[in-house]
Amino acid sequence: MDIRYSANPQDVKRYTTEELRREFLIESLFRPGELTAVYSHVDRMVTMGCMPAGAPVSIEQGIDVWASFGTRFFLERREAGLFNLGGPGRVTVDGTVYPMDYKDCLYITRGAKEVLFSSDDPAAPAKFYIVSAPAHRSYETRLLRLADAAKRPCGDPALSNRRVINQFIHPDVLPTCQLSMGMTVLEPGSVWNTMPAHTHERRMEVYFYFELPEDQAVFHLMGQGQETRHLVLHNEQAVISPSWSIHAGAGTCNYAFIWAMGGENQTFDDMDAIPVSDLR
Repeated sequence: MDIRYSANPQDVKRYTTEELRREFLIESLFRPGELTAVYSHVDRMVTMGCMPAGAPVSIEQGIDVWASFGTRFFLERREAGLFNLGGPGRVTVDGTVYPMDYKDCLYITRGAKEVLFSSDDPAAPAKFYIVSAPAHRSYETRLLRLADAAKRPCGDPALSNRRVINQFIHPDVLPTCQLSMGMTVLEPGSVWNTMPAHTHERRMEVYFYFELPEDQAVFHLMGQGQETRHLVLHNEQAVISPSWSIHAGAGTCNYAFIWAMGGENQTFDDMDAIPVSDLR
């Protein structure tokens, strides 16, 4: 498991492109038959990818749970949310099987002891994108289809940011401790995932970009509003965005992304907007 420590915004001003990528970019999440995990000390969020290619893969594969988390099993004091972004697959949680198709979402409550990931067809494997946050109580594990999500169309084609925000793991859909997750899909001709830019002083966020052609990219903006930086992301890559960093980005074409947030509250609109004229 890759471990990333918190970065000071004053230090980030001096980072090279290589240093920015090393600290914040999650470059490769899906490897056949493996579980990939990145543990960020920003709000203790864990970002994972799993692409089962044969035998079921455990959520603890390759992780020394006690050494990393001080718990007997991974979700003893954590909750998790995940999306399937590949072929049909299954997630088995303490013996209960949840069939998952493309863009289906599963919330797994704190206390689940055994979580296994499987592909229906190893030749067309499932791709499970997973984010986990600390949790202080248990709720209910629940499978969510796209039709179950709360939908928020927003943006303006004239500003190249027409999109639909699909809120899956969100207080309007189901209760959780602190984890919030959803999927935003941009319409053709739109490239900005949000603008004006904003920060979440009380929450961090992880962005995962997908449905991006291999020859295209997203320029993910980060840094403070007066000291902006950027990272170039390609398909199925993620970026860790601390609370002090702006949240914005533009692609060379339309795309989709999954956002995951953790922190002190779950109020989706609790953000601090930065006028475009104030960006530097």
